[in-house]
Amino acid sequence: MNNPRTFWDKRYADSVYAYGTKPNLYFQQQLDVLPKPGRLLLLAEGEGRNAVYAAEKSWQVTAVDFSEKGREKALALAAEKGVSFDYQIANIREYDLIGNGPWDVIGLIYAHFPPELRKAIHHKCIQALKPGGRVILEAFNRKQIYRLSGGPKELDMLYSKIILEHDFEGLEILEATESTTFLTEGEGHAGLAEVVRFLLKKST
Repeated sequence: MNNPRTFWDKRYADSVYAYGTKPNLYFQQQLDVLPKPGRLLLLAEGEGRNAVYAAEKSWQVTAVDFSEKGREKALALAAEKGVSFDYQIANIREYDLIGNGPWDVIGLIYAHFPPELRKAIHHKCIQALKPGGRVILEAFNRKQIYRLSGGPKELDMLYSKIILEHDFEGLEILEATESTTFLTEGEGHAGLAEVVRFLLKKST
């Protein structure tokens, strides 16, 4: 992927939402059991389906992505649902994740990055969480390379339990699974898929 910004602007240019307008199910489930809303950061948020859902649940949401097209569609969806949130256009390498924190929850929903950038972002997430704060992550695991249901086609852009355990060392692992599931998230995530799910907590 030579120019990621161009790739994602093209992906989001169509009027149809590439990954649907409903939140990721795992993200929704984990958010719904938290006792009260607080500050939520969503990285690589794209067209805003998770941000809109969280805003509907009274979370103070900041979404970050570098796609102008993604932002346009996210804000349109928010207006349709009667909610608002902060959507920052930024290169994830440059966004001050720590300085703009601390965060009660950080959501990483199919936020796939090259290895060195992935490690740096995940380490910043640890520092940027409030004590007691959580990371909610769902992504494709490495077996997804053989599936046609979405995700990067470069192996080093896919994740695994071991990779994520190392990245988030220092946080308490509340859940860590690799499994096969059936995705119905728009045309972009459709069919049998190999996913990894992590729920992590920072000690108080």
